[in-house]
Amino acid sequence: MLEEQQRLLRGIFNEHGGHEVDTQGDSFFVAFPLAREAVAAAVAAQRTITSHSWAHGAQVRIRMGLHTGEGLLAGDDYVGLDVHRTARITAAGHGGQILVSHATRGLIEHDLPDGVELLDLGAHRLKDLQRPEHIFQVTHPDLPSRFPPLRSLDAMPNNLPVQLTTFIGREREMAEIKRLLSTVRLVTLHGPGGAGKTRLAMQVAADLFDWYHDGVWLVELAPVADPGLVPQTVASALGLREPARVVTEVLNDFLATRALLLVLDNCEQVLKASADLSTMLLRSCPQLSILATSRESLGVPGEVIFNVPSLALPDPEHAPSPETASQYAAIRLFVERATLYRPEFTVTTLNVQAVSEICRRLDGIPLAIELAAARIKILSAEQIAARLEDRFRLLAAGPRGGLPHHQTLQAAMDWSYDLLSDAERTLFRRLAVFIGGFTLEAAEGVCADQSIETLNVLDLLARLVDKSLVTVDEAGASGVRYHLLETVRQYALDRLRASGEIDSLRARHRDFLLSFAERAEPELQGPRQKDWLDQLEAEHDNFRAALEWSRLDPGGSDAGLRLAGALSWLWEVRGYWAEGRAWLMDILSRTGDSSTAARVKALNAAASLTMRQGDFAQVEALTNESLALSRQLGDRRGTASCLVILGVQACHMENYREAESLSGEGLSLSQEVGDNWGTAWAQSILGIVARTKGDHAKARVLLEESLARLRALGNTWAVAIILVNLGLLTRDEGDYMQAASLYEEALALFRQLGDKAHIAYTELNLGIVASAVGNYEQAGALYQDTLALRKELQDKRGIPTAVLALACAATGVRQFKRAAILFGAAEAMREATGASIPPIFKDEYERRVAVTSDALGDAEFRADWSVGRRMSAEAAIEFARVESRQEVGTPPR
Repeated sequence: MLEEQQRLLRGIFNEHGGHEVDTQGDSFFVAFPLAREAVAAAVAAQRTITSHSWAHGAQVRIRMGLHTGEGLLAGDDYVGLDVHRTARITAAGHGGQILVSHATRGLIEHDLPDGVELLDLGAHRLKDLQRPEHIFQVTHPDLPSRFPPLRSLDAMPNNLPVQLTTFIGREREMAEIKRLLSTVRLVTLHGPGGAGKTRLAMQVAADLFDWYHDGVWLVELAPVADPGLVPQTVASALGLREPARVVTEVLNDFLATRALLLVLDNCEQVLKASADLSTMLLRSCPQLSILATSRESLGVPGEVIFNVPSLALPDPEHAPSPETASQYAAIRLFVERATLYRPEFTVTTLNVQAVSEICRRLDGIPLAIELAAARIKILSAEQIAARLEDRFRLLAAGPRGGLPHHQTLQAAMDWSYDLLSDAERTLFRRLAVFIGGFTLEAAEGVCADQSIETLNVLDLLARLVDKSLVTVDEAGASGVRYHLLETVRQYALDRLRASGEIDSLRARHRDFLLSFAERAEPELQGPRQKDWLDQLEAEHDNFRAALEWSRLDPGGSDAGLRLAGALSWLWEVRGYWAEGRAWLMDILSRTGDSSTAARVKALNAAASLTMRQGDFAQVEALTNESLALSRQLGDRRGTASCLVILGVQACHMENYREAESLSGEGLSLSQEVGDNWGTAWAQSILGIVARTKGDHAKARVLLEESLARLRALGNTWAVAIILVNLGLLTRDEGDYMQAASLYEEALALFRQLGDKAHIAYTELNLGIVASAVGNYEQAGALYQDTLALRKELQDKRGIPTAVLALACAATGVRQFKRAAILFGAAEAMREATGASIPPIFKDEYERRVAVTSDALGDAEFRADWSVGRRMSAEAAIEFARVESRQEVGTPPR
């Protein structure tokens, strides 16, 4: 029958120009270019369904609703308020009935299809709880015209208030809450102040009229300060007046046989009374269901907690376009509310980034977004975004007429804070020093003192989670993590400042993180390297805050120097080169009179990161200072480290004689002090030097000894480095298959560790192997990945190499014009950075340039080369990333 129904309807919709947007079960969502054709299609469909001979003499009844408005495209689907309203109009009808909105009626009333008339059914409040909709019924002589009253709010017993604004998003949440209420009788919506619990509860309740014959009833508990008044407040909401009897008995008698949904809103300040009443009523009233909202669970047997999430937000790394912004509920809410104050407001290419930032920085909290949108009447979106650092002052003026704690963000947070115990308040405000989340161990280490014992932190933290002030994250490398939404954290930070504890808490925060980083440091050379890197990266925002406090604290320079030195391996492996270098250089400049081993370590770390960015002049200055200081201190381990770094730099500069001398001295010193890591690293550099001199046998012995030593240490990252160098040696010997195997093994390890720089380098080498065996398309794909990673890392020396590699690959697929342009662009970028053509490409480069010149002819080759040289670095990168299997033309200038 369903298939037959769909066949009949589709034929009629197509005949009248309808476009089928979506079909689910027996329902259709169809868009028409003209309102008159939509009405004609609806009438024809009802006539066909009514007159059709259905199997077994069955009758099929279909309700239809029509509305005219604007739909926003989201993929292949329409979304938006008018789509929502159409669904509400349809839901109000009965099988066989056709309903149209006032907007549709206005378009068709003077041009009705033959036999069609409109019956005025009056204004009705639909389930979206907003403005009433004037609804008309389409009648026709061949169709039934008498139906029961519309299933609107006006026809159902309820006390849900009219809402003055539209409800945005939450489709998944509503579906899940309704599913829960179909299986349990008490669901509590749980979340921080401003999360939209009340509005979501009322919207779900409005959607559930068909489930509860005796209606849905809202009980507002926020104004109730005396717990003893909770039963009376529920009775008043139900309209019960029997002063001579005990209120709970009246409620029991009234609800005992009724199918009814109670919405208990804002239970947190009368939590026990709400829980006691709910328990009693649920036990004695079998058809009663309760939907509660609270910042803390009721703790009633059978209760299911539903955590109300923030509204959907765009990726912080990629602002949406004006066309895609409406896909995110947080942005839709901001725009919808902003137009109440400035009707002409729209999302444009100029303000979409600011609107996205506003919604992100307000954590997708509906109340905060609505309050920010209200400021659009006097500020631009960009100005609002710029002022959100002081968000509680900016968002102080809320709409009049709501509950006091819903009127401003400050009031909403004050409401939660005032309900806490003294110990809970103390922990809550102290947790504000954490940025980006924290572990239980961190909370205990930083926040416990004589006023809060370490053993009590877990219990207090659990209570803050229960009260929706702290959020629990998925377990990561360091176990379960917690965080405060940034808006909540800013409030707690204001309270911490007011308490006078902020300086001492920041110092404790820094000292805890320093201890953690130094505890992690030796583990970064062992078998659990990845786990410890993940743990450090999880705390990166906290480390940044600790380093910043070290900068501000007059007595924090030494701690900052040690912390930066301990974090250098994280910055090196995970690609935070520019940031790590900046922190180290700043701290070194402020501790110039320090003569400690910590300074040697920091100088070496800064030199290593600076080398990554190709600034070899500064590398030499840093390493020479470190070398002199380590020798002055008698720090042989630090001296060996300096020599190895200088050896690596000499290799980069292709000064292999100096590299051999420095690394040989570093090897001897590392062996003297028993530094296996330094020994292995010096051996690897000597192996690289031997390879460049053509002594493959010696190179292999040195590299394999280094590899064995590093495997024994369990240092995955260093093992991968040596595998790449063995791959280079094997490729030199002409064994491309074995070289590729070594690169693949290294690539898997680098990906496991998240080392983007070495992923890029290894993919480059895999591309060279692919090119050597004639697989230019695979080589091009690998080079594209390399370029993307180099660009992400802002690797000024690596980018020209990737562009040059793409030029070589282009010649392999006979894209000679593209190749010439890329050769010219790569040359200009190398000149700008002082980089040379890498040894691995020198022979290939000269051969590919000659092939390209011969294919194009000298004049055209030089012209295309010049086009590439004139391109800006950004334009050259963009051009290089355009993949094409066909010959390409000259890029736009």
